[in-house]
Amino acid sequence: MWVITVYADQDVKMYEFDDEHEAKEALEKLENCSCKILSQVIYYNDEFIVEKAAV
Repeated sequence: MWVITVYADQDVKMYEFDDEHEAKEALEKLENCSCKILSQVIYYNDEFIVEKAAV
């Protein structure tokens, strides 16, 4: 999961995306933002993590 956090004036908004490409496209389209942060959220039980731990 990917999350964009936007700080604009005194507001904070968060947008959630399932894939990195979609999140990066949305990040480029955001305007009039003081600060915007793209983060990847990884849960301990994500399939990727579970598969790597099993090896």
